[in-house]
Amino acid sequence: MTTAPRTRVVRRPVHGVLLLDKPLGWSSNDALQKAKWLLRAEKAGHTGTLDPLATGVLPLCFGAATKFSQLQLDADKSYEAVAHMGVTTTTGDAEGQVLLQRPVQITPEKLALVAQRFSGRQLQVPPMYSALKRDGKALYEYAREGVVLEREGRTVEIMELELALEPALTEYVALKLRVKCSKGTYIRTLAEDIGEALGCGAHLTALRRVRTGGFGVEECVTLAALEAMSEQERLACLRPVESMVPDHTVVTLDAENAARFLSGLRRRGDWPDSDAVAVWGEQPRALLGVARIKAGELIPERLLSPVEIDQILKEKS
Repeated sequence: MTTAPRTRVVRRPVHGVLLLDKPLGWSSNDALQKAKWLLRAEKAGHTGTLDPLATGVLPLCFGAATKFSQLQLDADKSYEAVAHMGVTTTTGDAEGQVLLQRPVQITPEKLALVAQRFSGRQLQVPPMYSALKRDGKALYEYAREGVVLEREGRTVEIMELELALEPALTEYVALKLRVKCSKGTYIRTLAEDIGEALGCGAHLTALRRVRTGGFGVEECVTLAALEAMSEQERLACLRPVESMVPDHTVVTLDAENAARFLSGLRRRGDWPDSDAVAVWGEQPRALLGVARIKAGELIPERLLSPVEIDQILKEKS
């Protein structure tokens, strides 16, 4: 039996941000590669992983936008989650093996106290089933070998925390969590810790990221919808590169200073100090990169290349 030769995808420069609603069961990288293939993009990257069991907002950066992906990695996140109370597992979620089952006795008063206790800045010990590295090896690889390593607590911040029993689920006692938190917060671990504080244990059964930075899930597109679109419709889903820097101070440079800035040279001007600056060229109007200002000096940090700027201008024309 002969198979037809695979059609080679011709890649092209694509610049912008795709807000993807990551589907259940997909790794973040698998979702990225699928979107990259659908857009025939040369260069792409995501802005922090979501577990395969999680869904929701996953900003994907293409071309020049990849230079600013760290900004989304550092952004605050918001989640909605469901925890199965009274049962702990090896992984802290529904994929793990059951470790312990305990009776559940939760009152509104207990929930209010626990919500208060887990709000604000705190130390959180990362789970063994995580992608954090130790000696070049992911913690989950050690965990699968039955090895448990000591982990230092990391400072995280829970800005908002709402806890409520979910009466619609009758097969087990379910707790609904709504969380706004700083980067690096593990919701699985938060659910486990809340379960221990309530004296019954818990593991996560559902997790959805509803916001990262200024991007909300209501703005996202699914892979299924993207696949059903024409190529032009897919490109129309991309947000411009500057959507990665919406809150940056704007500085605009004339043609001469823009050229010098793009070559990595500092510029001097009557600007107030700022750690987050989006630098634009005046004519043509184009994002040049990001910088910081200290003592009247505009200091380049992440720059677009002249080729990238030219390609973006052509896309807009």
